[in-house]
Amino acid sequence: MTEPTSPITQDVLTLPRKLPEGGKVNLVGLTREQLRAALIAAGTPEKQAKMRVGQVWQWIYHWGVRDFTAMTNLAKDYRALLDRNFEIALPEVVTCQVSMDGTRKYLLRIAGGHEVEAVYIPEENRGTLCISSQVGCTLTCSFCHTGTQKLVRNLTAGEIVGQVMVARDDLGEWPVPGAPKDETRLISNVVLMGMGEPLYNFENVRDAMQVVMDNEGLTLSRRRITLSTSGVVPEIARTAEEIGCLLAISFHATTDSVRDKLVPVNKKWNIATLLDALRDYPRLSNSERITFEYVMLKDVNDSDADARRLVKLIQGIPAKINLIPFNEWPGSPYQRSDWERIEAFADIVYKAGYAAPIRTPRGEDIMAACGQLKSATERARKSKAEIEAETGL
Repeated sequence: MTEPTSPITQDVLTLPRKLPEGGKVNLVGLTREQLRAALIAAGTPEKQAKMRVGQVWQWIYHWGVRDFTAMTNLAKDYRALLDRNFEIALPEVVTCQVSMDGTRKYLLRIAGGHEVEAVYIPEENRGTLCISSQVGCTLTCSFCHTGTQKLVRNLTAGEIVGQVMVARDDLGEWPVPGAPKDETRLISNVVLMGMGEPLYNFENVRDAMQVVMDNEGLTLSRRRITLSTSGVVPEIARTAEEIGCLLAISFHATTDSVRDKLVPVNKKWNIATLLDALRDYPRLSNSERITFEYVMLKDVNDSDADARRLVKLIQGIPAKINLIPFNEWPGSPYQRSDWERIEAFADIVYKAGYAAPIRTPRGEDIMAACGQLKSATERARKSKAEIEAETGL
């Protein structure tokens, strides 16, 4: 298996905002500061810019409006100015598959014809939207379907925010002017656990989450957003300082020899280095615990000894352990641990004082479960033999 590459910079892999002559700037994903600069550049008087940002922001992110002519508290000539210079564009929904359990998987087409997936998971008391940060992934985690797809590029902030807006469109979650206020949130939580490593696309993820968390638009609390990383150590502290959301770690192994195979970035930042960074995490507290995600792979990482090592490794870190039954995909070299084995593992972790919920697989029938996401055009690219050869199994 090849060594993991250094962090991918957005200069290399994010489509620039360079437009063809006469092209319009997409306002989706611009931070308030960026939106202000864009409006001024288009001819908005600087003294009016703050007010105009607030008005346009609310129309786009609170009401979900896509047509400038519908922004009725703006003068007609200003609406025309906006229409000449800007657009409100979202990813194209190629397909929306609905699982027997209600999970919805969106295949979305973005600039350049590339595809990403997002998944909405409804539950009794909440609804979670799992979104992607990259087309493909550079990490090649051997248990993850996305890891078998080569990294194409980072998503822009607009393409990340656009996933949330597309899901709200599909679920009919935008408020209706004049209608009684409905406090029900169909999308109550967002998790950056889809395709890609969010911390290899830090700036765009940060800007997108600023938009999503803004209290005059999509208004998701930072504690309703969880970013999952494989352990890109240099960016972990920045996550607390510049984004402020909850943190999850794709951990999955208790020894470096096993984690090197499952999560190859471990060769760059091993378990000890990762745990040191987590102990220094600026937002670490009992009220903002770190979630350790642990996929249960039969005869690979699911022994009683693994469970005991796990609780010893994370000792002193306010944490919970999410145990994830492995979701199989075509060509996968792994099998899901037996249910009795998963429960025995969970019992050891629980008795050591850590919450150890076992995640219920959702959307398996439409390949929407954890670790199964992949662009449809790339879905059958690698055979089981190729994957096994790469992982050394």
